[in-house]
Amino acid sequence: MKTTISLPDQLFASADSLANRLKVSRSALYATAVAEYVAKHSDADVTARLNAVYADSPSGIDPGTRRAQARSVAEDW
Repeated sequence: MKTTISLPDQLFASADSLANRLKVSRSALYATAVAEYVAKHSDADVTARLNAVYADSPSGIDPGTRRAQARSVAEDW
């Protein structure tokens, strides 16, 4: 899909320079940048939803498990 965007001159120049350094087209650079931005925000959304799900769940280790872990570590030493 083709699209037209407006960028500040300095940002365009920086992006153009980076595309040249990476030996990729401007289109490839912009497509990669948008894909990474979308993925970053998708990950943040997933994290926020997981945090909401687990917010009411206790996050500690129960005492019996803690004792078993301590014994296991002590046996290895």
